[in-house]
Amino acid sequence: MTDTGNRITGTKDLIFDAIEETANLVEQMHRLAARTTFRPLALIEPLSTLSQAVKGVHDTTASGVYFMIRTVNRGVQKLLDTGTGLVVSGLSQTSETQKNQDKISPQQHQSSTLSPKHLLPTTLLIEQSEAILNGLYGDYLSKKNNPLDLKMRFRLGGNILPLEKTAMAQAFPDATGKICIFVHGLMCTEHSWNIGSEKFYNDPSMNFASQLKTDLGYTPLFVRYNTGRHISENGRAFSDMLSRLMDCYPEDIEEIVLAGHSMGGLVSRSAAHYGHKENAAWTQKLKHIFCIGSPNLGAPLEKAVNLLSSLLHAFAVPGTRAPAQVLKSRSDGIKDLRFGYTIDDEWMDKNPDALLQNHRHNLPLVETVGYYFVAATVTADPNHPLGLLIGDIMVRVPSAAGRHRSDPEKSIPFRSGLVFSGMNHLHMANHPDVYKVIRQILSKAEVSRKIAGGGRPCQKNQDQQ
Repeated sequence: MTDTGNRITGTKDLIFDAIEETANLVEQMHRLAARTTFRPLALIEPLSTLSQAVKGVHDTTASGVYFMIRTVNRGVQKLLDTGTGLVVSGLSQTSETQKNQDKISPQQHQSSTLSPKHLLPTTLLIEQSEAILNGLYGDYLSKKNNPLDLKMRFRLGGNILPLEKTAMAQAFPDATGKICIFVHGLMCTEHSWNIGSEKFYNDPSMNFASQLKTDLGYTPLFVRYNTGRHISENGRAFSDMLSRLMDCYPEDIEEIVLAGHSMGGLVSRSAAHYGHKENAAWTQKLKHIFCIGSPNLGAPLEKAVNLLSSLLHAFAVPGTRAPAQVLKSRSDGIKDLRFGYTIDDEWMDKNPDALLQNHRHNLPLVETVGYYFVAATVTADPNHPLGLLIGDIMVRVPSAAGRHRSDPEKSIPFRSGLVFSGMNHLHMANHPDVYKVIRQILSKAEVSRKIAGGGRPCQKNQDQQ
C-alpha cells in the first residue's frame, strides 16, 4: 500500500475510532452527572423509591442512545471500507506504474538522504502532522493496527528504505564502513535534523549528517518511528532493525555511532541495552552514543501534566473528570518521559497515571560504548535562575546530564558531556557548536584507534585535536 493509501485508510479508521471514543467519554460523563443529581434524592425517604425508578429509566434510555450512536458509526464505517479499498487499490496501481517510469539514480538517492529540500512543503506538513499524531496517540494507533502507525523504519528522502541488499547498495553507492544513525525526538521526523540549517549554515541541506560524511567519512542513516509507543518497545525494534542492517549493508560495518535528539537519546540507550543483553552482532560495532537534549532522568512538563490530570481526576464532577480523561489518554511514549524509562520492567504492571511514582531502574551502561550527553540552557548565563529552572525549555540540565542530585548512585555515568548556554531544545539538533563537540569526540576516537592499531593518524585528524 502507498503512503497516500495508508493515510486515507488510517485517517478514515481514526475518524470512526474518534467518534466511538467520544461517545464512550460522553456516556461516562453523562452517567457521572446523573449519579451526582440523583444521589441527594436517594437520601430523602419519600423520594428514594421514585428517584431510583426514574434513574433506572434514565440510564436505560441513555445507554440505548449511545448504543445506537456506536452501532450506526460502525455500520457506516463498514460501508465505507469497500469504497476506500477500491480507491487505495487504484492509487497503488498508479503509484507502481509511475515508479517504473520514473527511476531515480543512486546519486539522487544519496543526496536525498541528507536534505528534505526536494520535498514539497505540503508533503513535509503532512509528514509532520503524522508525527505529531503518532506522538500523542501512537500507542493507540499501534494497538489498532492503524496504517497511520509510523513503524520503526530507515528513511531515504522521506520514503521507507527497504532492508534489502539491492536497495541498500543502490541507496549508498559510496557507503563506508563507518555509519552514524540519527534518531529524532518526540512528535518529530528525520527532517528535524535540518532545523535552523538556513540560519546556522545558510544552506538548507547542511546538518550533522552531511558534515560528518564530508569531514570524517561517516555514512549517515535516518530513522523515523512511532514516538507514542513505549520507549522500550521502540528500543527493541531499533535493535532488531540494526541486526537486519548488518546483513544487508553494502560494506563490512566497522563502527556504529548513534545520535539521538531528545527522546531519540533514550531510544538509542534502550536499543544498546537490549542489543547487548541479546548479544546482537551490531552491538560489537557500536562505539558511541550521543544523547542530545535527552530527558535521561525525566521531563518536567510530563511531570506537570501527570500532576494536573491527577488533581482534576480527584474531583468527582464532569467538569474536571472529562479533561482529566483527555489528559490521561496521552501516549505511552509521552508518559515514559516522566522519569526517562527505557526498559519494559519500569512500566510493565505499573499504573502509568499514578501520581509521580518513579520506577526507573539504574541500569549499567554497555562498557565498550562511549556515552555522551549534550545539555543546554536558554539563558546566556547557565547559572541564571531561569536557566536552572527550565534548562533548554523542555529538559533541565541535571536530567540531560543524568545527574541525580539527591542520590548520586542513581546518576547515569556518561563518559563526558557539555552544557551550552543560549541554546534551545530544538536548535540543539543542528547547532554548529553541538556539531563541533560531536566531531571532536569522533576525531579523537579515530586517532586513538589508529594509534592502538599501529597506524599513524592523518594530518587532518592531528589538526582537529
